[in-house]
Parts: sequence; C-alpha cells; structure tokens
Amino acid sequence: MDEHNAAGTPLQANTHGLQRRLTGRQLSMIGLGGAIGTGLFLGSSLAISQAGPSTIIAYIVCGLVALIIAWALAEMVVVHPTAGAFGVLAHSYVGRWAGFVVRWTYWAIQCIAIGGEVIAAGIFVRFWWPDIPLWLSTVVFSVAILAVNAAAVNLFGKIEYWFAMIKVSAIVAFILLGLALLFFGLPGQAPLGLGKLTSDGGFMPNGIQGLLLAMVFVIFSFIGTEVVSVTAAESENPGRDVVRATRSMALRLTLFYVVAISIVLTVVPWTQTAQAGGNITASPFVMVFSAANIPAAATIMNFVVLTAALSSANANLYLTTRMMHSLAAHKYAPAWAGKLTKRGAPAMALILSSIGLVIAAVISVVAADTAYLALFGISVFGALVVWILILITHMRFRFVRARHGLPQSPARLAGAPLTTILALLFLVAVLVSTLFIEGLTWTWVAGVPFFVALLIAYYFVDKRTAGNHRYDPLREEIEHAQPKYAPEQATAATD
Repeated sequence: MDEHNAAGTPLQANTHGLQRRLTGRQLSMIGLGGAIGTGLFLGSSLAISQAGPSTIIAYIVCGLVALIIAWALAEMVVVHPTAGAFGVLAHSYVGRWAGFVVRWTYWAIQCIAIGGEVIAAGIFVRFWWPDIPLWLSTVVFSVAILAVNAAAVNLFGKIEYWFAMIKVSAIVAFILLGLALLFFGLPGQAPLGLGKLTSDGGFMPNGIQGLLLAMVFVIFSFIGTEVVSVTAAESENPGRDVVRATRSMALRLTLFYVVAISIVLTVVPWTQTAQAGGNITASPFVMVFSAANIPAAATIMNFVVLTAALSSANANLYLTTRMMHSLAAHKYAPAWAGKLTKRGAPAMALILSSIGLVIAAVISVVAADTAYLALFGISVFGALVVWILILITHMRFRFVRARHGLPQSPARLAGAPLTTILALLFLVAVLVSTLFIEGLTWTWVAGVPFFVALLIAYYFVDKRTAGNHRYDPLREEIEHAQPKYAPEQATAATD
C-alpha cells in the first residue's frame, strides 16, 4: 500500500529493511530523550561559567535556532521519510559529496557524544560512591545500552519512552520546586527572590563576549533534536507522527530549558555552579536540590540526571547505527554494515558504532578529571558543521522543488528562507567563536583535517562505486511526476 502525506502526495519511503514499529508518542519521547541529556544537566555549568545569569538569553536564542533546524527537517522528511534521513536528503538536494560527508561526520561525532554521555553517567554515580573508579561505571553502562539497542526497535522505543518520561517528569518537579523556593519559600525558609540574577557582577558579568562564548556550550545542549527525522523510516505513520513529534518536542525543549536554567541561576549563585566549568564533578540541578535542604531531594535528582545521561546515550547510539546502515545502503560503507537481525536491528552497524564507548572507557582511565570536556570539544565542531549542512539542504530543498513544480511539504518552516539563512549565519558565528575558548581551540586542528580526509575518501569511494545504484528519493519523485525527464536530467537536478 502506498503511503501519502497530508497533502495527498506520495511519500518516498525506502526503509532499506528497517521495520515501521515506532508510534507517535514514542517518537515524541525519543526526540526529547535524544536532546535532554548531559548538555543541559551537566554541560550547562560550562555555559554559566562564561555568561553568568545571562546564560538565560543564550538558551532562548539557541532554542529558537534549534526550533528552526527541527522544523526544517520535519518539512523535508515528511516528504521523504527514508532511512538515513538528512543524510539522504543532502545526497539528493545538495550532492553526493554532501550525503557522504554529513552522514560520516554525524556518525563520528555522535559516537563520541555517546562516550561523553556514559562518562557523565559515571560522574553522577560518584555523587553516591566517590571511590568507584570512573572506568568501571562507564563499562557497565556501555554494556547496558548496547543490549537495549540490539533488541527489536519496538522494545527500544518502549525503553526510551520511559527513560524520557522520567526526565520530563523530573524537570517539571524541578521547575515547581524552584518556583516554590523563589516566590513562596518552604517551611522554615523565606522566599529566595530573584536577587541572584543581578548579584556577583550583575546579570551579564562577562559582557557581550561572555554571552556569545556561552552560545557554544548552550547550542550543544540542543544537539539531538534531529533524532525525530532519523526515526521517520521506522515510524508507523511518518506523514502524521513526524510533524506532531517535532512540534511537541521543540516546544517542550524550549520551555523546559529556558525555565529550568532560569531556576538554576536564581536559586544557586552562578559563581557556585560555574566552579564546575573546568573540572565537572556534579550537576547544577543537583546543587539546587541540595540548596533546598529537602531530605533525599538531591539524591533523587541525581538519579534523574543519571537516567538522563543513559537515555541520551541510548538514543544517540540508535542514531549512529541508522546512519551507518544508511551509508552501507548507499555503498559508502561495507555492505555487511547494513545487515539486519531477524528483529530488524542493524547489528553490525551497532558494533561499529560502539567505538565511542570504547574511547570513553579509555579516556575515563587516562584522563578521568577532564574526560567529559575533552569529548565535548571533539564533537562540537562536527556537530555544528552537520547542522550547517542541514540548513543548506533545506534551502536547496525549497529551490529545487519550486524549480521543478513539485508539491510543497505539508509542514513548512515559517519565514523560510530568511529564518534558514539567519540560523545558518548564527551557527557559522558560533563555530568561529570556538577559536577563542580555552580548551576548544584545538578542535579546529582536528576538525579541518577530518573534513579534508572525508572529501578525499569520498573521491575514491564514489569513483569506485560510480556504477552502483543509490537510492535517490528526489530523482524518483521527478521521474514519477514528470516522465519527460531523462534519468541524466533528473540526476542533474540534484547537483
């Protein structure tokens, strides 16, 4: 049976063997699970160290940029809900090189991000048992999320749904407690008020420069919102569920992030939470519950942030395996990497994608005190480049479809292409600003050679596999809608 989107046009839905078992509510929670992780619960202290209370502004701005990216992706994937998501879209609308680069880059940086998440989980465990070696917790958690991802996709969806539900419920409870502390007080405690927003150097203690530098850490908190687009190939009804999940996830993320970080900065002095900037030892969210002096509250919150880290690692491992599966399907990775188990899980891609967990285990032994910041710095360069390529793909998506008279997407990004261009310029500025942040400058030294190596690899791989068929949803749609186009003309439309 053919699938159709809300506009009645055919959906191009090549899943390369993946099974459509994810429900709409699971998609919403998986999106939240992929985005709400250590970037908020742990990495927010890095942003606070740069901007102080004005970190709130950074979260508002970066939240708007994340909304633009999420909606741009939704606009494209409801038309092409295919395996590989934005990697295949870049292949079709920008060029084969873009599809190759964006998928390999995303796979690499997400592998590293997974390692950062499990290291963060180990840090949270030390809140209870400081003497436990970081490497031991890292290895145990790595094995656990590998087991979950090796299961059938519907089981993964159920587990990630409840992981994310715990996070969302905890954030709501955190916000309610914070509001009570600020405006009503607790038994034996007077209301705290908003005075901490302007104390210790004022609202913007490090000026505009500090605010701009904080953007680097804040934008990383939103990386993972693209998970909904990757799940489209395994959604029961992508034409309906992807749009709903994107809208729900984007609004909840922005609300949760802005309100939650505002409470952190009004309950605990920013100078106290910023002390974690160099050597991160605890979550600012746990510090808030400690400040409340509620018995066991900090312990409960620490369990929640531990769950958040594992949930994010679980969702991101899902992403990397699907990207590797997509690369194999397009002949850009070994064919055996795309093989599926009887339960529909890409087992070999999962094994390859676990390399980030191995890296995390090694770093947790040789550099336990700075392990999280090291992995953060490595992955941020590639993540920003991937988002930039996604926005370029969206501009090409609009241009090419209008040029060939193809139907518009039923989920259009408001204000595009202006909103797309503004978000693109913002990401470029953030990427450049990493040159001025201590500890992140060397990411350019690693990032630029990495992309050069990818382009060289693409030249040889594409040349060797030039005669192989690669699934191109745009080409198929043009040929279906306008049979007068010759195959070479349809291909030229994507170049």
